[in-house]
Amino acid sequence: MLKKILVIHGPNLNLLGQREPAVYGRITLKQINNELIKVAKKKKVNLKIVQSNHEGEIVDLIGKSKAKYSALLINPAAYTHTSVAIRDAIAAANMLTVEVHLSNIYSREEFRQKSLISPVVQGTIMGFGAKSYILGLEALLDLIHK
Repeated sequence: MLKKILVIHGPNLNLLGQREPAVYGRITLKQINNELIKVAKKKKVNLKIVQSNHEGEIVDLIGKSKAKYSALLINPAAYTHTSVAIRDAIAAANMLTVEVHLSNIYSREEFRQKSLISPVVQGTIMGFGAKSYILGLEALLDLIHK
């Protein structure tokens, strides 16, 4: 049976390539998604990829995910530091989840150095730019096949 993984990109990630290229690079979200799809095809996995700037929409997606997906790959973006709602949704879904970030949040501003999400996921990959997503997907696949 083909595995399905939900990929959620949080707020402002639709602006990748234009927004603070010194921090996030010049790669676009479309390019990241294309790379994820390539890896998924090789590994015989289906991806559902969503980007949302709306906390409630992300919470709803996670809440419905357990019945439909084997795992969750999420970059909560700014909600990493503020959203108890997304944290609680991930905890309630009780599914394999990896958090990813393009930048290393611990080398950023003080308010970005705390993740509310990390305590409720299997792991966090950050600081490798777009490669963080690929590493996160590969980690999820390893966890699924354990």
